[in-house]
Amino acid sequence: MNAQQLSVRLMKVAEYVQAGAVVADIGSDHAYLPCHLLHHGIASRAVAGEIVKGPYESAKKQVRAEGLEEKIVVRLAPGLEAIEPQDGVTAVTIAGMGGSLIASILEEGQGRLEGVERLILQPNVHAKAIRQWAVQNGWKTVAEEILKEKDKIYEILVLEPSAEEVQLDAKELLFGPELLKQQNEIFKEKWQREATQWKAIAEHLENTQQTEDIRTKKEQLLEKIALMEEVFADENS
Repeated sequence: MNAQQLSVRLMKVAEYVQAGAVVADIGSDHAYLPCHLLHHGIASRAVAGEIVKGPYESAKKQVRAEGLEEKIVVRLAPGLEAIEPQDGVTAVTIAGMGGSLIASILEEGQGRLEGVERLILQPNVHAKAIRQWAVQNGWKTVAEEILKEKDKIYEILVLEPSAEEVQLDAKELLFGPELLKQQNEIFKEKWQREATQWKAIAEHLENTQQTEDIRTKKEQLLEKIALMEEVFADENS
């Protein structure tokens, strides 16, 4: 992968960046995504944020090699602390992390989101944590994608600020409000995989000494299994 040939998931993330946006790519690694956005005239400027020294140096090197030093600022900083008020950031991309980590980055950096019009987020797992954060903080889901790359399944969530109260029910939080509407073959494959794992874990817990923690975990698993069965029953009815 490079700035000219992004992975499938990063190409999909790039598709959701609004034209002319000032983008902050958090956890930018080699800065391939911001370089791609600038080369293709999608973004006007960008910030590449990295918390780890090695990837930060790689990003600086890449931006320099691409001749984009005047358009992309590379900063060594945790999470949204890479964004400065003078940047005028209008879109934030965070890709390739767990959903819980992405949610914590957004929570800890809320003060840096002023003026941001869109969040494009690609969690590797636990997208529910992001949806819960969005509901609690006034961000609505405007688009979702589910895709498969090298036998791994990824979700992409696109959020925008909402003037109205945002509400999602239990199914929408777990499966995604837009993905529930689509229910494509990759969606079905993902949740069938998950259900198989949940059932195996629940069966194992059934045969484990029943402490309070074990009972709670088992109840949570059974609730998710019931939600999934309800979703697929609705789809087949």
